[in-house]
Amino acid sequence: MHHSLFTKVLIIGSGAAGLCAAVRLRNEGVDDILIASDGLHCGTSINTGSDKQTYYKLSLCGKENDSVYDLAETLYNGGAMHGDIALTEAALSVRAFMHLVNLGVKFPTDRYGQFAGYKTDHDPRQRATSTGPYTSRDMCNALIKRVKELQIPVKENYHCVKLLAENNVCCGAVFSTGKDDIVTVIADYVVFAVGGPGSLYEKSVYPESQTGSIGLALEIGAEAYNLPESQFGLASTAFRWNVSGTYMQVIPRFVSTEADGSGGEEFLLQTGKSAGELYSLVFLKGYQWPFDAKKAANGSSQIDLWVYRETVERRRRVFLDFRSNPQNLVFAELSSEAYRYLEKSNALFGTPAERLEKMNPAAVQLYAEHQIDLYHEMLEIAVCAQHNNGGLAGTVWYESVNVKNLFPVGEVNGSHGITRPGGAALNAGQSGAFRAAEQIAKRLRTEDGNRKIETEDGKRCAFSPFSDFPFPTPHSPLDRYGGIYRRREELAEAVRAARELYLQTRSHYALTCYVYLDAVRFAAEAGVGSRGSALVLNNGVIEAENPEFRSKVLVSRFVSETDTAEHHFEPCRPLPQTDLWFETVWQEFTMSGEKIMSEKCPSNADNQS
Repeated sequence: MHHSLFTKVLIIGSGAAGLCAAVRLRNEGVDDILIASDGLHCGTSINTGSDKQTYYKLSLCGKENDSVYDLAETLYNGGAMHGDIALTEAALSVRAFMHLVNLGVKFPTDRYGQFAGYKTDHDPRQRATSTGPYTSRDMCNALIKRVKELQIPVKENYHCVKLLAENNVCCGAVFSTGKDDIVTVIADYVVFAVGGPGSLYEKSVYPESQTGSIGLALEIGAEAYNLPESQFGLASTAFRWNVSGTYMQVIPRFVSTEADGSGGEEFLLQTGKSAGELYSLVFLKGYQWPFDAKKAANGSSQIDLWVYRETVERRRRVFLDFRSNPQNLVFAELSSEAYRYLEKSNALFGTPAERLEKMNPAAVQLYAEHQIDLYHEMLEIAVCAQHNNGGLAGTVWYESVNVKNLFPVGEVNGSHGITRPGGAALNAGQSGAFRAAEQIAKRLRTEDGNRKIETEDGKRCAFSPFSDFPFPTPHSPLDRYGGIYRRREELAEAVRAARELYLQTRSHYALTCYVYLDAVRFAAEAGVGSRGSALVLNNGVIEAENPEFRSKVLVSRFVSETDTAEHHFEPCRPLPQTDLWFETVWQEFTMSGEKIMSEKCPSNADNQS
């Protein structure tokens, strides 16, 4: 059965970014909104977290100096990020954060109301905050509550199989809602909030329910930024969870076994480092969880490489053991940073499990809730994909740069560069939702109701043929070719095979795999080198990063006429040097139509419109 629905704004996805966009659209006066998703409890936002899942924002406490521009510089200096996007995400930081606070998300404050902060990875200041391991879940629950209060319609069990576009204008989407049920939704604007490409990697910390649908946008020609820039790190596999923060700071044993669990050995001791140096690196993994090419030679990212060697090259299994201390652990031999941290936490005692209970009892309880007892069993881990810093290319209003009326928000938007402070993704998703909602609402107020459903093009669009129903997802080659190791001599053949699979299946999952792999190949062959969360190898030799590419953004696009991906680098736009003289800003603001001046008092009808 095939039928159609019509709405002004279609939101695809119901994670934190999509839900925020819905709430902000309603606050902007837009009533005709429809949220369509696999389910309110199916995405990454509501199903993932970490030891202390971080929301990164402008500092809001204490004496430490900070400013919108300082925050923008931190984001921009990560490399391969446009300056105007960095400034936008910095400028919206406080507004988006306080929106969540006002919706009831319990970010901690001191007795005076200051939002306490701490440092996260790639963060020069104490800008990070958290509600605990489930920060993004708390955000979703607060936003879901508000969506229900506003009576915004939500269609669950709507699996998007195709985006609709004509002449580079997005006009809706097609959904599968059951065995033979197809729904076409025609919309003036589409907010695309489908999350990251969770299906690309077998070893992944994305929840199994998060497959990702960026391929739907690639299929219609939407440009993308920085697709090769993903984050990888240590995570448990039976229950997908980052083993960051306290899990590393309590210094557990790292044990390698045969496939059947026999032959356990503490393999880190075979690296030739002293126990004090080795266990200080383990401690640092708590702060420095993502694999970082800069820390691969002598820093904490050596831990990731040693785990990778055991699990991939030696085909063994690796476990964290919190039941007893690692061999030769002597607290006094730890680095001063590690020793002071444990001392101040009153944790210079006992086993790793006992230290974990002392420092962060919720971390022990988390695994207990998933039938894993850290006091009595080991925790299997691997190097896993966690986040794609790349994604669809958007403007400062989070509209696709080349497909009009398509607004990618959340992880599917590739606003990040090479490295980003931990937690910046949550800020980017909320900030992007604000911007998209404001732009859509403004256009709906000024474009005189230009509904596509009233046009012949819209009718053709509604009933366009489509072929991209879900196919079984084959094992993705991204683990081997697009993970922390990228071997240049193997990439061309891997890309050829991925493209052939797409041509055979026409699955948007296969398309995603092909375009991402080809972007990895293009970047490697261009000489970008090892950076971010990846090492590029040329016949076994690690290539150094070419820093010139930090001032460039990689742009990728799928061309349907030739069934090929195209890539090029464009220069990073610099941080804008803005004129913040109030009278000038006020004049531009009022002239833009964002604020309408009137000599008469508005009526009740005006207030409602």
